[in-house]
Amino acid sequence: MPHLENMVLCRESQVATLQSLFGERHHFSFPSIFIYGHTASGKTYVTQTLLKTLELPHVFVNCVECFTLRLLLEQILNRLSHLSSSEDGYCTEITCDTFNDFVRLFKQVTKAESLKDQTVYIVLDKAEYLRDMEANLLPGFLRLQELTDRNVTVIFLSEIVWEKFRPNTGCFEPFVLYFPDYSIGNLQKILSHDHPPEYSADFYAAYINILLGVFYTVCRDLKELRHLAVLNFPKYCEPVVKGEASERDTRKLWRNIEPHLKKAMQTVYLREISSSQWEKLQNDDTDPGQLKGLSAYTHVELPYYSKFILIAAYLASYNPARTDKRFFLKHHGKIKKTNFLKKHEKITSLVTLQLLTLVGHDDQLDGPKYKCTVSLDFIRAIARTVNFDIIKYLYDFL
Repeated sequence: MPHLENMVLCRESQVATLQSLFGERHHFSFPSIFIYGHTASGKTYVTQTLLKTLELPHVFVNCVECFTLRLLLEQILNRLSHLSSSEDGYCTEITCDTFNDFVRLFKQVTKAESLKDQTVYIVLDKAEYLRDMEANLLPGFLRLQELTDRNVTVIFLSEIVWEKFRPNTGCFEPFVLYFPDYSIGNLQKILSHDHPPEYSADFYAAYINILLGVFYTVCRDLKELRHLAVLNFPKYCEPVVKGEASERDTRKLWRNIEPHLKKAMQTVYLREISSSQWEKLQNDDTDPGQLKGLSAYTHVELPYYSKFILIAAYLASYNPARTDKRFFLKHHGKIKKTNFLKKHEKITSLVTLQLLTLVGHDDQLDGPKYKCTVSLDFIRAIARTVNFDIIKYLYDFL
């Protein structure tokens, strides 16, 4: 199918395997298929694209969202019910508490004319979370075709291997399909396929080649690389848009974007600066105070929880102690005193960076005391990266 090949790149063998397993609509398919591979290896996208393109009846459920047995079973049944009642548009919500009830209700739902004589597919994404649910759930889904006597295939999508799933008591073995990580050539081909129509394919491919040259050693996640490609492309095009270079002037384009990519390297995976904040950082019209804070931040990279320590230290340094209850307690009744101070707890890295300064003595019985020394602009920039509105908690701004 040529159309499908253009939609799913660099996964030809996996697509061919799945198509052969699915077979014809009226054929009984394999009872269960276990697809595994690292994050952003195309498992979810390939499965969804294949089922939608072939117009096969299916329900797609995320096991993170459906974190209880009841939520999971009801989600599957109600989505199947919507599929079967798509002609008249009317269906009632189904409630289901146990897997035994699920088997009975599944038989009823799949009696519908629209689901007869064809395979129904149930896709369970993030299937590793099934291991935290009832013990009979995984073996039951593996044998659902047998238990219901219906033409149904359950597809498990997971980032961990099947051996980590298999119960000690044994179970029906699914067909196991592995999705390997994309190679650098695969990533080049996939990302180049996304080129904007206003620029030539060769120009965008050259940009992707530069991007992968910088980031491939530290990041091979397709989603993250795609995010980085979209985020940094306007900067790469800047000399062309201004008429300072042509699309073939690779050296000048590289010199323009190199410092920009080095900044982006500092926040790979962490997403400490969102796309909109990153654009503001590069925008000359940004408020000078805000730009100053963000620019300073790009030279100091802190772990996620260290940011909250710094924010808390700033609030403690500049808010009167009597305002703590007002800002941080919902009820002002009696509070049970609890000692949260851990023995030998240190935040010396923040002191080394001169973000905190020691104002007491090391030998104090209740622990050393520190004061936050950063500016308001700086702490606002840090707070924005963790979506914390620090102004709401500052006494001076009441």
